[in-house]
Amino acid sequence: MRDTRQARQKAEWRGRFSERVAAFWLMLKGYRVVALRYRTFAGEIDIIAMRGDLAVFVEVKARRQEGLAIDAVGFSAQTRIRAASDIWLSGRKDAARLSQRYDIVAVLPFRLPRHFPDAF
Repeated sequence: MRDTRQARQKAEWRGRFSERVAAFWLMLKGYRVVALRYRTFAGEIDIIAMRGDLAVFVEVKARRQEGLAIDAVGFSAQTRIRAASDIWLSGRKDAARLSQRYDIVAVLPFRLPRHFPDAF
């Protein structure tokens, strides 16, 4: 039981750290991060970033290889992120003029993060 709880805590810490690394990476690329871990009843979005009139909804995955990170964002995760993004957009007065995009950022050990725009 204790090992399971410790493994869960370690995974939680690694996820939070990876999200911060990804947010910093996006800021270096010229995005403005407007939300981290945006939670709704429909699900959670790791990062919401803006660049001009573009709203970018980002799923962050910490994996050993890029392909594993991309494959980890399955259909159910994509559906959850889209539903949560609809809720976020519904609260914005400027939602009608915003374009949307769904990206993945893969945080890889001992390498720079990889940003995959328009991943799904």
